[in-house]
Amino acid sequence: MGVLNVTPDSFFDGDAYPDAPAAAAHADALVAAGAAIIDVGGESTRPGAQPVDGETEIMRTEPVIEMIHRAHSGVQLSIDTMKPAVAQAALAAGA
Repeated sequence: MGVLNVTPDSFFDGDAYPDAPAAAAHADALVAAGAAIIDVGGESTRPGAQPVDGETEIMRTEPVIEMIHRAHSGVQLSIDTMKPAVAQAALAAGA
């Protein structure tokens, strides 16, 4: 399983993937390393992180999920979210 955070302030890999193509390229590397599941997150849960609205979270995660789904249809995608609207958008995108 690989973790892919597309947030500017994640304590794990914050701002390492500034756009969807960069995030998708990292997903390619995760798959090449053997990941069968990729968990995509669009809101940091680090202590002191500022919450983001659902629209922002969708804008961060949806294009990444779509790109990974197109490139790696056999890989399972999960969404790390607490918001129903984000989960629905992720499912529609291929998670």
